[in-house]
Amino acid sequence: MTDDRSKTRKVALATPTGFLAFGLGSGLSPKAPGTAGTVAALVFAIPLVALPLWAGLALVGLSFALGCYLCGETSRRLGVHDHGGIVWDEFVGMWLVLLFVPFELVWWLAAFVLFRAFDIVKPWPIRWLDRHVTGGFGIMVDDLLAALYALIPLLLLPLLFGA
Repeated sequence: MTDDRSKTRKVALATPTGFLAFGLGSGLSPKAPGTAGTVAALVFAIPLVALPLWAGLALVGLSFALGCYLCGETSRRLGVHDHGGIVWDEFVGMWLVLLFVPFELVWWLAAFVLFRAFDIVKPWPIRWLDRHVTGGFGIMVDDLLAALYALIPLLLLPLLFGA
C-alpha cells in the first residue's frame, strides 16, 4: 500500500502532467479526492466566470482537450484507468457548470452539489461511458456529461420560479 501511495505521490507531484491531472495536488486528498478537486476548481473558476461566455466556453473546451492528454498520460503512468486522484475532469466539469449560473453563493453551492451528485451517482449513460470509454477522453467525458446533467435543473429553476 505504501508503495502505491509513494508512486501516486511521485507521479502527481514530480511531473507537470501529473500535477495538473491531480488538480494541483488536491486529488491527493486521502478522503473524497473528487470532492476536494471540485472545491479546488472553485478558486480557479472565479476569474473564468468573469470572462465573456464565449471566452469561458473556449477555455473550458481547451481545458477539456488538454485534460484528455493530462488524464490519459497520468493514468498510463499510474497503471490505473481513472485513478480517483485524477481530478482535472472535475475541474473542467465544475467550470462548465459555473459558466451558466450567477456568481452568487447559493447558485455556486447548488452547482457544486448537483455536479458532485451526478458525478458520484453516474446515471445512464454516464456510468456506461465511465465503464466503456477508455483513455483520457473516457476520463473526461463522464464529467462533461455530469456537468450537463447538473445544468438542466440549474437552468430550469429560474424558468419555473420566475427568478
